[in-house]
This record gives sequence, structure tokens and C-alpha cells, in this order.
Amino acid sequence: MLQTEIKDELLFVKINRPEKRNAINDELLLSIETVFTTIPAGIKCAIIYGEGSHFSAGLDLSALRERDIVEGLRHSRMWHRVMERIQFGTVPVIAVLHGACVGGGLEIAAACHIRVAEKSTFYALPEGQRGIFVGGGASVRLPKLIGMARMTDMMLTGRVLTAEEGLTYGLSQYVTEEGKGLEKAVELAKKIASNAEITNYALMHVLPKIVDSGQTEGLMMESLIAAISSASPEAQKRLQDFLEGRAKKVI
Repeated sequence: MLQTEIKDELLFVKINRPEKRNAINDELLLSIETVFTTIPAGIKCAIIYGEGSHFSAGLDLSALRERDIVEGLRHSRMWHRVMERIQFGTVPVIAVLHGACVGGGLEIAAACHIRVAEKSTFYALPEGQRGIFVGGGASVRLPKLIGMARMTDMMLTGRVLTAEEGLTYGLSQYVTEEGKGLEKAVELAKKIASNAEITNYALMHVLPKIVDSGQTEGLMMESLIAAISSASPEAQKRLQDFLEGRAKKVI
């Protein structure tokens, strides 16, 4: 159900349940956790995408069973744990979206650092229409991407957003033609892989904490990570290369 491939410094992670529209059951979710917990040394960026016509249609409802309150809490917390492995792992993660990016599929995408959506992508949170609530981290991550009011609208009304609306609202950072999403993700991943490791780490692990902090604490964390990163040997070498005209132009 989950396939991985390594090409140079990039890890490709494919959700491979096309007959189920890449719906997520517990087995698949735990496979995702294993992959993002044990990323091999030397990998600089990961790309997650879906086989077939959809990224993921969300939770596999055919695998649902009755749970008491404690079991329900544990199941939700399992999702939280796996999403944290993606967001706060060892490498930046790019999601390539197409077709359905719905419910739990959207929660996986929201845990990634960059989202590339093909024009066929559509977003929805059908939990509200099914009498339930999101449980995989959407209530924390999505309001930071699109705002609380838009998430409320999606859940109250079942509103479906297009790829272009998702780009405008912040669900993705890029929109491509159909079939071009993976190519764009590889282009971005190679740029990310060329960054200083401390910079990528700071963007993954420190920036979210700055955003969640008060201004005084956030500014102090910014100063600390700025000092740490600029004092690293790699930063010193990159600065020297720039000053001596050896650095590749980035703009």
C-alpha cells in the first residue's frame, strides 16, 4: 500500500491504493509513520504522492469500527503522532496533490511543508456532513493555512475547493498542469536539498514554534537561530564563496 524509492538525495513515497482512491486505513497510516521515522542517512528531501486518480480520499470508512471514547481518543492521537513524524521529521516534505485531497488526505497534506497541486485537485472536509469532527490534526494546521472562518465554512457546509481556490487560500503554494506535479516537486526538492542543513532544520522545527509563541519569545528564538545558523561552518563557507564570486546566483 505504500511504496518508496530513493533517487539521489530524494525519497519518493507513493500511496498505492488506487482501487480505494488511496483511502487511509490504520495499516497504511502506520506504514507512513515507519517511513518518516526511519529516513535513511543522506536523504535531503521527501516527496509524497498518490497512485491513480487521487492523492487521497481520506479515511477508509470501510475499515471503521465502533470505538468507545478511550479507543477513539487513542486513534486520533495515533494520527497526531504520525502527522508529527511528517512535519517535525528529519527532512522537508513536499506533497504532490491531484484529484481528491479530502478529509484525512488533506490532513496528511497539511502536515507537509510544501504542497504542489495539479489542476484536478479538489479539497473537502466531509466530516461535518457525517456527524463527526476532524481527528488527524486539521483543526490545528488548517486554520494556520486558510484561516478559521474558511475551515468552519468547509465543515459546516461541505464546501469543495478547487485547486485554484486552494492556491489563493493557502492550501498549496503551487498549481501545475495535470501530470506535471511530480516534475515540479522534484525541481523544488533539488533546491531544498541544496540548502544548508541548519536552515532547513530551522524552517521545519523552529519557525513553527516562533509562530505559536508570543512576540517577545518569538523574537528571542529568531535571534538565537539566526546566530546559530550564521556561525555554522557551512554558512561561513557559503558567505566566503559569495564574497569571492564563487557562489551560484540564486536570483
